[in-house]
Amino acid sequence: MTKIVNVRFHDAGKSYKFSCENMKLNIGDAVMVETSLGLDLAHVVEEAYDLDTKNFEEEILPILRLASDKEIERYQVKKEKEKEAYEKCQMFIDKHKLNMNLVDAVFAFDGKKIVFFFTSDNRVDFRELVKDLAAAFKARIELRQIGSRDQAKLVGGIGVCGRELCCCTFLDHFAPVSLRMARDQGLSLNPTKLNGSCGRLMCCLQFEKEAYEDAHKRLPKNGKKIRTPHGTGIVSDVNLLLEKVTVKFETEEETEVEVFDWAQLEPLNSHMNDSEKSCGNCPNPCPAKQQQDDDAIIIEDDPENDL
Repeated sequence: MTKIVNVRFHDAGKSYKFSCENMKLNIGDAVMVETSLGLDLAHVVEEAYDLDTKNFEEEILPILRLASDKEIERYQVKKEKEKEAYEKCQMFIDKHKLNMNLVDAVFAFDGKKIVFFFTSDNRVDFRELVKDLAAAFKARIELRQIGSRDQAKLVGGIGVCGRELCCCTFLDHFAPVSLRMARDQGLSLNPTKLNGSCGRLMCCLQFEKEAYEDAHKRLPKNGKKIRTPHGTGIVSDVNLLLEKVTVKFETEEETEVEVFDWAQLEPLNSHMNDSEKSCGNCPNPCPAKQQQDDDAIIIEDDPENDL
């Protein structure tokens, strides 16, 4: 077993595993690690834990040491220089009249490389821009085009829920989100309500996907005929979160509506299944047991609306 700690290089984003044998680290500690771009400063985001790395595919590098006061100060200076680089790059973009939206500027810890992130609907010829940036900063320049979700992650903001965006607080990757998730959750298919700050479907639609899928498998659909302790009725509405079923009872004189907890109807469902079992070699349900079905839930055999 190897003692592992997770660290991040930015306030939000993917966390990376590093070994920390014989080191006592706390959340928020600044540490120095070796990356593909050289030495860099990262912050601990989780408590240390033990991990069996024998069959682990990725190589886990060790944390070199806790960051010194000078390195932390250098890190703060780097952040200030990134703001200046952003403003200067935006000035050059306006000068060359390029159709691109600058999102962020990131310095390597040693200052020998600068990465500029931008979004654009089309391909951009930024060769002249790179020349101006290289001359201004005397460093290696990289321009990286990103998507709208990555832009929201870097910029940050407040969601419709009133909280800070998930992508810039705890999400370390973007999971696929589809309109079917919104349909399964009974949401209005209105883009202004379903889209997040990035203009894409909100990531939080994916958070409760499994819970809704499980509820759809167990609960009946609208329009199904069921039997309840109060008689036979038709399902008019299903609350998937509270697991309550609204049943409509129609007679020649009036129509009544009652709400049942699905937990109350499930035992009736299992009772019905037992009563429908065949006796001996008889292929049909036992007539002697059919009287027991009065209190059993029955769902119509409709192949198009199977649960």
